[in-house]
Amino acid sequence: MKVVGFHFINNVGDKMSSNCNHDCASCSSSSTCASKIEKEKANEFSSIKKIYAVISGKGGVGKSMVTSLMAVYAKRQGKKVAVIDADITGPSIPKVFGATQKAVATENGILPVLTGSGIEIISINSLLQNDSDPVVWRGPVIAGAVKQFYTDVLWGDVDTMFVDCPPGTGDVPLTVFQSLPIDGIIVVTSPQELVSMIVEKAVKMAELMHVPILGIVENMSYFKCPDCGKQHFIFGKGKTEDTAKKYDIKNICRLPIDSSLADMADGGQIEFAEVDEMEKFVENIIK
Repeated sequence: MKVVGFHFINNVGDKMSSNCNHDCASCSSSSTCASKIEKEKANEFSSIKKIYAVISGKGGVGKSMVTSLMAVYAKRQGKKVAVIDADITGPSIPKVFGATQKAVATENGILPVLTGSGIEIISINSLLQNDSDPVVWRGPVIAGAVKQFYTDVLWGDVDTMFVDCPPGTGDVPLTVFQSLPIDGIIVVTSPQELVSMIVEKAVKMAELMHVPILGIVENMSYFKCPDCGKQHFIFGKGKTEDTAKKYDIKNICRLPIDSSLADMADGGQIEFAEVDEMEKFVENIIK
């Protein structure tokens, strides 16, 4: 897999001010402004209607599971769905879907892996001989690989594509926002105060890049007692509503702590999950 180079912008704030007046002619940074960088194009064998990036301010909040659930429910709503696993150094999408087969290269490009329900996925683990092999690459190489997941894979006709980004606001989310024609992002968080603070960094990055924020998923929001049905806020009540109100984000989804859901993800059975809270949320996002 040939990896292309990537011109890394060291400081997004310097290259595209949050106070941008959109007068490019008078701007000293217009040549490297993220809003003007030409988007990558899918190959001639692919037609992708909508692309949504799933991001988080930090790791460990269940972002990949949320991405997978969104893909599952989009598929159930009759969409042709694809997932790019952009977390090159910590890929998990194939395992969550139980997809052990490898991607196949043809003279025209790479064929994505199909899950049991027909969701197309691509991940670095779909290309490695052994899933446990580490990917020891520097940022520009990783960013180039993510772009090639979009341009070199033969996706065919796709209604809805989800891009599972690694946590934080570094190379890969920046590359996704700049290089792919993203229609919106979904932010995944958890209730802890620290995470609520960090998630604002991801939200502000999206605003800087002029990418609309379509929704927030608060994972591990509460535990529902199987005996009495009462909700217990193990990590305290989250600040998701405050963040959503501050940034005028309309769609909020709260997912409970559910060990059976975690078991499904670990066992590659996510396509059998039933999560009522996710169904309406996905419907509002991809409508």
